[in-house]
Amino acid sequence: MAEASKPRTPRQKYGEELKLRRIAAGMTQEMLSEIVVCSATLISHFEAGRRLPNPDDAKRIDAALGTDGFFARWLQDLDSKYADHFAAVAELERQATDLRHYGSLLIPGLLQTPAYARAVFRAVRPNYRAEDLDQLVVNRMDRSQILEGLSGPVVWILLDEAALRRRVGGPRAMAEQLRKIANINEGGRVRLHVLPFGVSEHSLLEGMLYLMDFEDAPPIAYAEGLHTGHLMDDPALVRHCMTAYDLALGDALPQSESLALIRAVAKEYEDEQQ
Repeated sequence: MAEASKPRTPRQKYGEELKLRRIAAGMTQEMLSEIVVCSATLISHFEAGRRLPNPDDAKRIDAALGTDGFFARWLQDLDSKYADHFAAVAELERQATDLRHYGSLLIPGLLQTPAYARAVFRAVRPNYRAEDLDQLVVNRMDRSQILEGLSGPVVWILLDEAALRRRVGGPRAMAEQLRKIANINEGGRVRLHVLPFGVSEHSLLEGMLYLMDFEDAPPIAYAEGLHTGHLMDDPALVRHCMTAYDLALGDALPQSESLALIRAVAKEYEDEQQ
């Protein structure tokens, strides 16, 4: 697969330009790292788009390459509101034509309500400020804008029944969350299926999976764990992920039965509040 055929994130474009300017200046990564006061490995990460320099590093890069503040100014536009391991994914999903998501224990972020998202963020941050949680929730809600309008991607969501049953935020928040995804499903914007508890082992037992297809680039897979994520573009590995998703989808309930289950569980949560 030609490298140029892969979808490129703004971070990768930044890194590619840094590499071109470094080579044009006749510098190795080691030479640049000595001026920036960091490791050559970190320069390699910058050039691959895996990491971004901090503002001081960007200023030192400009000074070393004679780029008159170019990289420092560009960095301001790349300051991500997402965690480092997810920033590239957030950029790529806006370019995708098809999204397929499997949620094992959580409702995927694209479909979360503010109350559900807030409960998730609060749980993983033992020390937090209310204003920080507010911003995280706003950032998550912003992602869902790709579901608006007719030009957005085709979206498939596969949920384990555990994601419906785990009481994130309490019964009121769960009822609201499940009603939201049921309404989105009925509106035709998202196709949603549930893997019920009646299905024992299945091909996605090991965790969350996110697949992205693009109009003029090969597909990409993303898997996430605690405070970490892995973006995969190796064709063989992506094919394995796609096969695993298809196998699990084959074990899931039909769309109508999935919708009925979601609404039934939502009613259980609503009944608890009476």
